[in-house]
Amino acid sequence: MFRLGMSMFRKLFVVPVMIAVLLITCQAAFAQDLVKVADNVYAFIAPSDGPADSYGANAGVVIGNNGIAVVDTLMSAKNATRFINDIRSISDKPIKYVINTHYHMDHTFGNAEFAKIGATIISQENARQNMEKYLPYELAHFQNFGLTQDEVEGTTIAYPTVTFQNKMGLDLGDQEIQLIYPGPSHTDGNILVYVPKAKVLFAADILVTDYYPMLGDADINEWVKALDFINTLNVTSIIPGHGPISTPKDVTDMKEFLLAFDQNAKKLCARSTDSDFIASTIQNLLPLRHHSALWIKPSIEIKYLKNSNSINVNE
Repeated sequence: MFRLGMSMFRKLFVVPVMIAVLLITCQAAFAQDLVKVADNVYAFIAPSDGPADSYGANAGVVIGNNGIAVVDTLMSAKNATRFINDIRSISDKPIKYVINTHYHMDHTFGNAEFAKIGATIISQENARQNMEKYLPYELAHFQNFGLTQDEVEGTTIAYPTVTFQNKMGLDLGDQEIQLIYPGPSHTDGNILVYVPKAKVLFAADILVTDYYPMLGDADINEWVKALDFINTLNVTSIIPGHGPISTPKDVTDMKEFLLAFDQNAKKLCARSTDSDFIASTIQNLLPLRHHSALWIKPSIEIKYLKNSNSINVNE
């Protein structure tokens, strides 16, 4: 048996081991926000509720034999690039489709990065119209939404090139995806993304768990019906638009929260036009949610007092 010199030992053993560890560490870092929900179905769970992390917006990945479908694209080019890196850490299949669940910027401002790599962007037809109406203003006035120049650097708008009215199906080979428009809810163009084989539902902002919802575009009565519809589907995992992976109980809690918010907001707005007072009172009356209380005030102003049609989280 021969003895290796220290220099040769480092070259033959230490360096390769260090490289292997580095590669594994980098891959783990890329995929740190992806959670496996079922075979070939992943959720991108936001690490925080701040503007740099798309205000806590979640996204999704469905992998089939023929390619990948992505559910929402987060709130900037930087976040979308990070998401793409996450996807590439688990699959090298082509990203064929991007599904926009609704028009809001925290779910759509990453579209262009996916379009650059050949993905077809899909949405409900109302969502596409709302994107054209609102997104240019929102990107131009990004400071109103708590974003910095650095956070939006490189962000451009890419619109859906395919739209539908009520239902649409996508075939990834061994994985079917159903796009379902349940009617107006969080907005007039929100959809559900259902993966029957995996029994997974991406509910987007029709369900937000432990977050205060933004109600500026909401139709509360129809939203409640959409939540009831969710509980008719055969699912084992529900990915909300914001918050942790959820259950049917979270859907019921959301329904009760919306009805209570609506009832209290109407009563308070009949007596006062002070949005700060109304927002703080509602927050004290309703069950605590730990994230995104900043949306209560604009929800009151836009939906109930109707004295504003835009958002500025800095006020």
